[in-house]
Amino acid sequence: MKAGSFFKSLIACLLAASTFAAAPARAGDPTPINSPPDNRPFIYADSIPFGAYDPPGNFKDDKFPKIEHLFMPWIDVDLTLLHEADAYALQRNRALLITIEPWSWSKKRRIRPDDLYTNIMNGGYNGPIDKICGIVSGYKSATTIRWAQEMEDHIGRFSWQYWSPDQYKKAYRAFVTRCRSVAPNVKFMWSPKGLENLADYYPGNDVVDLVGLSVFGFQPFDRGVIGHDQTYLDILTPEYDRAVKLGKPIWVAELGYSGDKSYVQNWQKMAEIKYPQFPKLEANVYFNDKEVWPWMKGYGLPDWRVDHNVIGGSLTQN
Repeated sequence: MKAGSFFKSLIACLLAASTFAAAPARAGDPTPINSPPDNRPFIYADSIPFGAYDPPGNFKDDKFPKIEHLFMPWIDVDLTLLHEADAYALQRNRALLITIEPWSWSKKRRIRPDDLYTNIMNGGYNGPIDKICGIVSGYKSATTIRWAQEMEDHIGRFSWQYWSPDQYKKAYRAFVTRCRSVAPNVKFMWSPKGLENLADYYPGNDVVDLVGLSVFGFQPFDRGVIGHDQTYLDILTPEYDRAVKLGKPIWVAELGYSGDKSYVQNWQKMAEIKYPQFPKLEANVYFNDKEVWPWMKGYGLPDWRVDHNVIGGSLTQN
């Protein structure tokens, strides 16, 4: 998944503010230590670190997120605000997760998947890599770079989803080798969607520090295609079981949920519980934006924003 722009995220985070109010707990629930004004996950005393990609700025003044997530393309992008990301994270005691998508966000500027691959392998993008990784190398915040996500899902959303496993692994290795030479202090996340074929695209232990997964719950899809509502555990468990075999720490790099009030409340409660069956799971990072790519099988554009993700009602108006 990917939506919104890097600039939209950072500018909104720099300007927006949020006000917190108490949320009721039900008998038998774990006791949250936060009081969300909306549908963001409850945080518990033993929760794993939580973070967010947050263009609307809902999490700007929330003391609980420990990870700030940014998205950016590697060409046709003004890097000025990338310099601001470190200061923003430091002020909030957050680490940085930066998703770099190896293309332009302008559809007119995109090239064929095979040409993209060839240019990467021939060093045609070494300039943008050096610029971006050079800026990040100066960060004081702990930083992880996530490159070319969800590669094993053949829906054709991203150019790199058309690559063969061998092409993807070679391109990923080329990127990490180049970026690491400029920014040796950065960690690198390999981030499949979590499908059964993910291991085919694994580029090797030496170029992967973390594995990222995508965990989204969308009730209309669940009921129309799966036949029943799915929970956080329903979706995470098979993905985790595939990824844990690789032996690396695991993050949910993109988390989102949308449905009726009961569905959303279930995800809100469950996502940040610390589960003993996931010892390698180290973080959840919420995707707090609208979707820009149509959901599978014609189910439209989910809205994952924590004040709009209840279908049929929202806490604020557009």
